[in-house]
Amino acid sequence: MHITQETALPVLYFGTPVVLLTTVNPDGTSNISPLSSAWALDDRYLLGLGTDGQAYANLQRLPELVINLPSAQLVAAVEAIAPTTGRSPVPAHKTPHYRHIADKWTLGSLTAVESRDVTPPRIMECPAQMEARVVQCVPIAGGAAVAVEAEVLRVHVHETILDPARPHRIDTDRWQPLYYTFRRYFAQGEHLGANFREPLLDSSTVNP
Repeated sequence: MHITQETALPVLYFGTPVVLLTTVNPDGTSNISPLSSAWALDDRYLLGLGTDGQAYANLQRLPELVINLPSAQLVAAVEAIAPTTGRSPVPAHKTPHYRHIADKWTLGSLTAVESRDVTPPRIMECPAQMEARVVQCVPIAGGAAVAVEAEVLRVHVHETILDPARPHRIDTDRWQPLYYTFRRYFAQGEHLGANFREPLLDSSTVNP
């Protein structure tokens, strides 16, 4: 039976890939922001950001970003950065749980790589990286957050996760993205089937 919730659940993160967003700080250094609200449609990415965070402040000044997708193996690096903020001073409501860290690269043992079309660097350890530019920011949650629509300009994918038979496609048996569901991290689970639009289906594949 379904149980009707009289009040909203504490969180509604039913599951999205983790994003490490890189943006440029006012002094020219770069900030890394872990995100748990991100989804793609065609060449656009929609990202959920708090308006009191350093990422949003950076995007207002320079609307360029890199959407880095970590693998499940990077969970420790993501969680090391998670309780930190690039904002100084730390916003009052974040002080019980967050601390200011300017250099999140060292904290997460991550390496900056120069981008081709945008100013923020890519994260070398992330197997997939997307250089992008902000198209619009739509206020949500009474102005406490924004939905950022970003146009993807260039995609970088590590060769180890590409399909040898189809070099422009991701091999889902090799790619293990990190997911975030109800404040817990997960790796990609068992392959259950393929959509009808997916080519090269074998006889054992079933449509969901």
